[in-house]
Amino acid sequence: MVRRTKEDAQETRNRILDAAVEVFNRQGVAQTSLNDIAAKAGVTRGAIYWHFANKVALFDAMINRLICPLQINSEDRDTRIAADPLGFIQSATDEFIGKMLNDASFRHVFEIFWHKCEYVGEMADLRDAHLDEGPSHIDVIHQAFTLAAERGLITDTLTPHQATIGLIGLIDGLLYNWTKNPKIFPLETYARPILDNFFRCLGSGPGVRHP
Repeated sequence: MVRRTKEDAQETRNRILDAAVEVFNRQGVAQTSLNDIAAKAGVTRGAIYWHFANKVALFDAMINRLICPLQINSEDRDTRIAADPLGFIQSATDEFIGKMLNDASFRHVFEIFWHKCEYVGEMADLRDAHLDEGPSHIDVIHQAFTLAAERGLITDTLTPHQATIGLIGLIDGLLYNWTKNPKIFPLETYARPILDNFFRCLGSGPGVRHP
């Protein structure tokens, strides 16, 4: 019975988060009330407060639920980097772009975060907290590029840190602009050749790619 109760609570929490993604994406965060989310989720407003202190906490949980499972945060990350640093970078990049293309909920969270939220007050504090997490991702990619450079897998045309900032800037620019207006370019056919060219310019060549 206790286990079923916990499972029911988790199912309700996930239903609320799913509803939040849909309503935030349709109406924008500022124009969405907890009543709107409760109606979409088929729960009471009180049920939302059982799981989340307020809309800011719900927004934070919505982001964390989808971003945390990414490969770049995986427990075996360091082992995979040590085994194949460039393969790890390219695999993590493929995973991120693939999820943007194929996982609507994942994509909608980024659309909301980038384009459909007014960052003032507590929401500004939350945005800054998530942006502060960025350097940890930069550190992971930098770690992999540094190891690749030490092994002679890339040339010295850029330092590992420059390569890291270049790659992240390229990916963020592609995805930010594509989510803002998908008509600008087809991500599914543009991303791969653009990124492959970036890696070729580092001297890594297409042969290091892993399926």
